[in-house]
Amino acid sequence: MKNLFVIVFLVALAIAQGCKSIPLEKQLDDALPKADQVGADNLPTEIETVYSPFFEGSFARPTFPDRRDSILADEGGEEIQKKIDKIAAAGGGILLLKKGNYHSGRITLRSNINLHLEEGAVLTFKNEIADFLPVVFTRNEGVELYSLGACIYANGAKNIAITGRGKIIGPGDGSVRKNTMTHDVIENIVHSDTPVEDRVYDGKTAAFIFPPALIAPINCQDVWIEGISLARSAFWNVVPTYCENVVIRGLRINSVGIQRGDGIDIESSKNVLVEYCTLRTGDDCIAIKAGRGYDGLRVNKPSENIIVRYCLAAQGHGGFTIGSETAGMAKQVYVHDCVFTGTDVGIRFKTRRPRGGGGANIRFENIRMDVVHSALRWDMLGQALHVGNQASREFSVAKNALTPRFADIDLKNIYIGSSADCIKIEGIPESVLANVTFDRIYGQGVRYLSLKDAKNIRLKDSQFFCEDTRIDSLNVSGLEQKNVKLITKDKKL
Repeated sequence: MKNLFVIVFLVALAIAQGCKSIPLEKQLDDALPKADQVGADNLPTEIETVYSPFFEGSFARPTFPDRRDSILADEGGEEIQKKIDKIAAAGGGILLLKKGNYHSGRITLRSNINLHLEEGAVLTFKNEIADFLPVVFTRNEGVELYSLGACIYANGAKNIAITGRGKIIGPGDGSVRKNTMTHDVIENIVHSDTPVEDRVYDGKTAAFIFPPALIAPINCQDVWIEGISLARSAFWNVVPTYCENVVIRGLRINSVGIQRGDGIDIESSKNVLVEYCTLRTGDDCIAIKAGRGYDGLRVNKPSENIIVRYCLAAQGHGGFTIGSETAGMAKQVYVHDCVFTGTDVGIRFKTRRPRGGGGANIRFENIRMDVVHSALRWDMLGQALHVGNQASREFSVAKNALTPRFADIDLKNIYIGSSADCIKIEGIPESVLANVTFDRIYGQGVRYLSLKDAKNIRLKDSQFFCEDTRIDSLNVSGLEQKNVKLITKDKKL
């Protein structure tokens, strides 16, 4: 990856010296990473130098006591938890799952434990609610409650890891999937004025449960997840929540066809590095979240100091998404040198009027994408299916505690190979999108730019090759275009 930075630097230097004969399309196409240069297949052994414009990141591989135990497939999945507890009681160490097939209920990691799945080890989780009881404290879609938690869970642990070349598979057909709550949005089911300890969903107190993520540590410090493959999630795949110092690298995630099958969701966590992951998902590939509605405001924990780099989003709703549950805000997020190919949307910012939050101090650099719908998308209203009349900008809403906001966002060196909309912005009248800069964007698409409810939007040194190069705008102020070239593409081409 260091070579990519050298190429970008040389291109920038050539331009600064007056060599402007190289078309922007070629400059970016030559300099930016391609799909075969990012993702899990290119994972280096050690973490390369980490940089963010917002914070000084330092991430180091964890160490564990020199204490090892192992599991053979024929010992049964119940032995996994017993041996984890035994190693933890002795001070920590490594539990090795050797090559073979394992079936287990929920596994809870303890401090100073590395669960290592060697290549050929396949850990499949059971299908019934009883396999994930008793309920545990968790956060589901941004709301705190007690339910099934996660297939691999931890609460308050320090120095934990899940590593190796093995595979983790979520529950199949059974009561977990059959009894998952899907009939309404969660804030209509779990009321914010109900004490958290009374929000119990075990399949008995209510006829439904909230499904387990595959891996979801909560309130943990120093979390390392590396190398494994994940499939058939019942819900989101990897969800560090209220965690600090998290590294997620070299994962292969496949949840195609699974509703709400997000790949990696960073939830109200701090100091996070995500790198060299390959994602094919049934929902968003990588997402930043920070709580939902009044419950998220009560907790008030942002997702902050986050770096995402060298990842490949090969299928999913969004390559990288912020929202739509961000009541605690997403801030100081830096995403660079990633490829999004075949996703519905490339980079997406989502809020909803009843959910609050948003984000600020966010930067994207050196991104290549080929997408189905919008390449760069702000969607602050949502759908009536989820939020009723509030999904319409014609529905007047006064500013309140849940009014979302996005501001101070920079996008630079973005190559859009194909899209329907290169840039599509839908803010909200009472809280317009503010202070967004687009710098050195090459975009091909059907439509160039759509703007609603925005101010101080700046585009510079960019080129767009579209069937429709008109600007569709409503309630926009401070739109600036400097050295932006628009070329109308013949629809027959």
